[in-house]
Amino acid sequence: MRVRKKKNIIPRMERCAEYIVKNPEDYKGKWAELSQNRHLFLEIGCGKGRFITETAENNPEIFFLAMEREEHVLITAMERAKEKGIKNVLFLKNDAADLLSFFEKGEINRLYINFCDPWPPKRQAKRRLTHSNFLKLYKQILAHGSEIHFKTDNEKLFEFSLNEISGFGYTLKNISLNLHESGAPNVMTEYEERFSGAGMKIYRLEAYEREDGKE
Repeated sequence: MRVRKKKNIIPRMERCAEYIVKNPEDYKGKWAELSQNRHLFLEIGCGKGRFITETAENNPEIFFLAMEREEHVLITAMERAKEKGIKNVLFLKNDAADLLSFFEKGEINRLYINFCDPWPPKRQAKRRLTHSNFLKLYKQILAHGSEIHFKTDNEKLFEFSLNEISGFGYTLKNISLNLHESGAPNVMTEYEERFSGAGMKIYRLEAYEREDGKE
């Protein structure tokens, strides 16, 4: 779906300048200083920011980073955080493929992937954020015992992700095939509200690597 460009994007970005990390590579190995030694949780593809701002607001003891490569979407997330006055979240206008340029081994304590592009053609499977190529990147930046939380409305992508993540040596837990009927605690994204409102099932899983590093 084509993203509609926002008006006055430059001045709007400037007004929210304190919420964006302009040169994240400068913080590689130094995120603990910025987060004041709090646990660091990262969302890849934060969209308009409903999930990450609400989650950060509810968990002030955690420091959150939200990555979004589309500037015209990112600005809405930043404005949401600024309006709420949230102090424990920052945003990165970058791509997941560049994670190793920004983070050292073990700097991230939890990773969120919500409603990423399913890239349905098999020839494009490597572009899915739960493909083993991306899991290799995540494994390098996640601390041992850290978790990956994944949500989607796409059943085929969920099946693919279950197989890919478990086959990569992660242990799966809290698997839900219909999240909104499970009664589990949940913070919705904008897409999730739309999909669930249309009667679509929401799929969710959590995955973690054993602290001893063994499968």
